Amino acid sequence: MQTQFILFVSNQEKSKSFYSALLNQNPTLHVPGMTEFELSKQVKLGLMPENGIHKIIGNTAPHPNLGNGIPRCELYLKVKNAQSFINRGIAHGATLISKLQQRTWGDVVGYILDPDGHVVAFVEE
Repeated sequence: MQTQFILFVSNQEKSKSFYSALLNQNPTLHVPGMTEFELSKQVKLGLMPENGIHKIIGNTAPHPNLGNGIPRCELYLKVKNAQSFINRGIAHGATLISKLQQRTWGDVVGYILDPDGHVVAFVEE
């Protein structure tokens, strides 16, 4: 089974550039309406424009743009050299939430907000 997490973004091109720089990789798919990054053989991160998902969900749920800037999810990514990911994120427009530090649950984690307000946590492997 392959897993894909999809973030709803206000500007697909801006988010593609941000995540390309943050993850230090090019997307495996970039077409109007969807950008994908392969995080591992079994996990992908997708970026879908808010207006695109709104066309699918219609009036069944509120338009995703009503939540812009409100943390709506957290990506918890275990990486080598977490601080370099945090620094790269900040250099490309992310906001630091909490510096890299030992957490009560045992992980060393730092948190940033992406340009759409999604929480991205980098965990030291």
